[in-house]
Amino acid sequence: MNTVDTIAAVATAPGGAINIVRISGDDALQAACNVWHGKKTLCRENARMMLYGLIGDPGEPALAVYMPRPHSYTGEDVVELHCHGGAVAVRRTMEAVLKNRCVRSAEPGEFTMRAFVNGKIDLAQAEAVSDIINASSDATYNLAVRQLEGKLSSSVNAIREILLLLAADCESRLDFPDEELDFDNAALLLERLNQAQAALQELIKSAHAGAVLRQGVRISLAGKPNAGKSSLLNALLGIDRAIVSNIPGTTRDTLAEQAVLRQIPVEITDTAGLRESDDEIEALGIARARQAMLQAQVVFYLLDASAEDLEAEVAEFQLNRTSNIQQLIVVWNKTDLSAGRTLPDIPEVDTVKISAKTGENLDGLLDCFEKLIWQDQGNGADTPAAVNARHLALLQAAECALEPAAQEIIDGNWELAAANLRLALVETGRIVGETVEPDLLNEIFSRFCIGK
Repeated sequence: MNTVDTIAAVATAPGGAINIVRISGDDALQAACNVWHGKKTLCRENARMMLYGLIGDPGEPALAVYMPRPHSYTGEDVVELHCHGGAVAVRRTMEAVLKNRCVRSAEPGEFTMRAFVNGKIDLAQAEAVSDIINASSDATYNLAVRQLEGKLSSSVNAIREILLLLAADCESRLDFPDEELDFDNAALLLERLNQAQAALQELIKSAHAGAVLRQGVRISLAGKPNAGKSSLLNALLGIDRAIVSNIPGTTRDTLAEQAVLRQIPVEITDTAGLRESDDEIEALGIARARQAMLQAQVVFYLLDASAEDLEAEVAEFQLNRTSNIQQLIVVWNKTDLSAGRTLPDIPEVDTVKISAKTGENLDGLLDCFEKLIWQDQGNGADTPAAVNARHLALLQAAECALEPAAQEIIDGNWELAAANLRLALVETGRIVGETVEPDLLNEIFSRFCIGK
């Protein structure tokens, strides 16, 4: 991507009542004036005013607003043309804009990349723009907004400030070895280093919450036929998505649906009942069910609390259980048909009793699920900042660089201490874009939609 050309793109999703064509660059104002005409002229005197006019011939009514540099999203001159919704109106508007020889179509994420290049946002904030667009739950959206506001950047920059002061202190001892300067003692330097390391570790710990909220959790519903897996899927979704029948083997393939449970984005997969079958189609469904169990991050394994032989239910569960399952909750279902029965204990496994049909104790199941996901980290949905996979790799590299720095300070090896501190500064700087390679920028911004 280059930041010299004037670029244009549709900034709204198709199908809406209004479409917005965004133009950014040195020639944005002139290009817009060649296309749009109104009683008032687009100019600095009318900056940030929504003006009414016409586009093209015979003239489609459209609104236009001019945002002069540097107070715009990209930091460049920006004009937005608001035309009617639908495919034809926006196509005609874009075609008219692109007839200006000075304007080309924007590449994916190019507006946000220019905002980064022009210092309107840092790299972590730019990534948050994409997270906002892709957010699938309120918690995910709120996390992205906090990152766009600079919560993560502030934490990283606070660490970098400590490391910069420490590196400067170590390097000054090299520059003035024979001077009787009043340097801080090693104990104070180690205290500051420990402060930076503790802050790094807190951010590293937040990676779990970041992964859960951004990527979601895969849940597989497993169990024998007629255990109530499809009923539970419908209960969790709040709609009748899966066919429910008293006939065993109704579900013969996997059925995956997206949902949000306790602010956690999830993909819930209903599967075929686990049993031996001579039916070729059902056998294929059972094989897919076992594969879904292995691919899931959490398995809800349903047992029938109304079954005649409860011990046999447990034995069958133990037979189908595998050590490759990441997280497991055993769900005794159909408690509405088994009032007063004592259900067998299953050691070392989280167990919940519910009725998918009546909704009894579904909250208990969700409580157990939420606790299993967040473990001892509290409610990760409320975390002020959570790093993504790219940030995590850089934080871990910085942490590794700082590990030998403490001993070098103790031993008075100031050159080695400074080198380790500078390496940690480089790694953390990559998070906010202080140090960044063009290939990385292209990789990050190519994931954006065109027009953002």
